[in-house]
Amino acid sequence: MLINKLPFLKKKSSEEIRTLKPDNIPEHVAIIMDGNGRWAKKRGLPRFAGHKEGMDNVKKVVKTANKHGLKVLTLYAFSTENWKRPKPEVDYLMKLPMDFLSTYLPELIEENVQIQTIGEFDLLPDHTKKAIQEAKDKTVKNNGLILNIALNYGSRYELVQSIKKTVTDIQNGKYSVEEIDENVISDNLYTSHLKDPDLLIRTSGEIRLSNFLLWQSAYTEFWFTDALWPDFSEALFEQALLDYQNRKRRFGGI
Repeated sequence: MLINKLPFLKKKSSEEIRTLKPDNIPEHVAIIMDGNGRWAKKRGLPRFAGHKEGMDNVKKVVKTANKHGLKVLTLYAFSTENWKRPKPEVDYLMKLPMDFLSTYLPELIEENVQIQTIGEFDLLPDHTKKAIQEAKDKTVKNNGLILNIALNYGSRYELVQSIKKTVTDIQNGKYSVEEIDENVISDNLYTSHLKDPDLLIRTSGEIRLSNFLLWQSAYTEFWFTDALWPDFSEALFEQALLDYQNRKRRFGGI
């Protein structure tokens, strides 16, 4: 699997971006939005300011994804491990979905975006759940881009739950042990209704998955950039799409 670590300042020309092939746009792009805290620290600002700036950047990225015809955009917003952060920061992060949706939901509806989530939704604070559920309800009939927000999500936990569900199905006679295959495991994941991601982007220069879509990313193309999430621009997104188009996906073949 080819992994590129592309420097933040390396940009494609507008002419190169125009060579994006509309028939080879990835259907599903997943993004690990990393670097909000470092973005704020570089500017002498509190971490909250970085999270706010990162939230505002989501709208720009969604618009770019929609413009190029992506079907699914999955954003890693809050992991199961993020609860370990200081309580004031966690409390602020739990308010961001409300702030984002109260500000941008009308635009998302106008863009025909449907909001979905993956993760342990029931364990979120009530105010967070309420804001997200309202957004889901208001966009459920939209049939454009799916904005899939990974919130209180951890891939290992997801896999454990899938295995537990599979064991229960065996005990209830739905399957025999011999019938268990990759499709059965996939069908019990949060993403059972979605295509696996074609491209996974991580910002901030870190090169790891951080417990994100481990099963689903078996043959995903990876793209890393030093840009901190608030600085991840439309041009960088298009650069990632172009690089994806220049790779040959073999899925273990020749």
